Amino acid sequence: MKISLLKEIDVLNLDSRRRPLERLHLDTPLLFALLSAAALGLLVLYSAGRENLDLVLRQGVRLGLGFVVLCLLAQAPPRYLRTWTPWIYGGGILLLIAVLMVGEISKGARRWLDLGPLRFQPAEIMRLAVPMMMAWYFADRPLPPRLWPLCGGALLTVLPVLLIAKQPDLGTALLVACAGMFALFLSGLSWKIIAGLGLLAAGGGPLAWRFALHDYQRQRILTFLDPQADPLGAGYHIIQSQIAIGSGGLYGKGWLNSTQAHLEFLPESSTDFILAVFAEEFGLMGLCALLALYFFIIARGLYLATRAPTTYERLLAGSLALTFFVYIFVNAGMVCGLLPVVGLPLPLISYGGTSLVTIMAGFGILMGIDSRRRASPY
Repeated sequence: MKISLLKEIDVLNLDSRRRPLERLHLDTPLLFALLSAAALGLLVLYSAGRENLDLVLRQGVRLGLGFVVLCLLAQAPPRYLRTWTPWIYGGGILLLIAVLMVGEISKGARRWLDLGPLRFQPAEIMRLAVPMMMAWYFADRPLPPRLWPLCGGALLTVLPVLLIAKQPDLGTALLVACAGMFALFLSGLSWKIIAGLGLLAAGGGPLAWRFALHDYQRQRILTFLDPQADPLGAGYHIIQSQIAIGSGGLYGKGWLNSTQAHLEFLPESSTDFILAVFAEEFGLMGLCALLALYFFIIARGLYLATRAPTTYERLLAGSLALTFFVYIFVNAGMVCGLLPVVGLPLPLISYGGTSLVTIMAGFGILMGIDSRRRASPY
């Protein structure tokens, strides 16, 4: 009893000596990197939105909400997150089913739930719920996982992925699938099994093409392979994006000088293709600086994950950091024409709300895990 009390006193004394941000369970380097990327995003959005100040103000409000969510989740002890994980996952599955039944249809897809004052995409919740559930599932099991636990973990990932793909929302389904696979990878899964799963997925490609993909998704893949086949139709996005990136050169045309965006040649210039606007205005050097900032955020997240004291926390933190990498990789790849277009925003830069708040929530969980590593009860 006395030893336990002394430990609590030591923890309180240590907390009182911390800097203000550390007392709020926030990681200073990671927080400032996120703030820098968000500020840069507002700058680029002002130009990509053709100097629409109202657009920037709305994005600023969403960024503010995202940082509030980050700070709140950073205060949540990991043991509480672990306790609530199955309920969050189960609730997310029920919401996905509700979307398929009564969800709001927008642009041919049923992705939204409209609850009066609240309108949101339940699929976004699964970007956090799936890595949380995978970490919870493997936390008390022998690692690396054996066959039956591996099948159970795969089922926990596949179920929400199929429900999201049914909406259809291929971009979010891809992120959720990657979040689950990263948890499997970090659990020590054998490279032989990973290679076997990769071959299985490749072998199922023709079946997915025939029975799972919608016509517009097949068209996106064909456009990726040959955008010049329909330069004024399906290939228009990619061609205009590549023109914008190429015209930026080494140093770019300068802020507010993106002709592709301002003359409205580039569709979705403030959302999915905002990276092309950034490349045109700031050139290759600006792109390298942005990628370096992203690399620091990912590296810092992985570093914090390595310091987590429990299996649940390590798997969850590592999965969240690597999922952020997938955002950047897929968006940059589709803007450059190296990957098919899947409608995925550039994190912290593109205009949007639900995705932005989800990203901030993930980093809030990650910071909360690291700040309590020395006082963890597990």
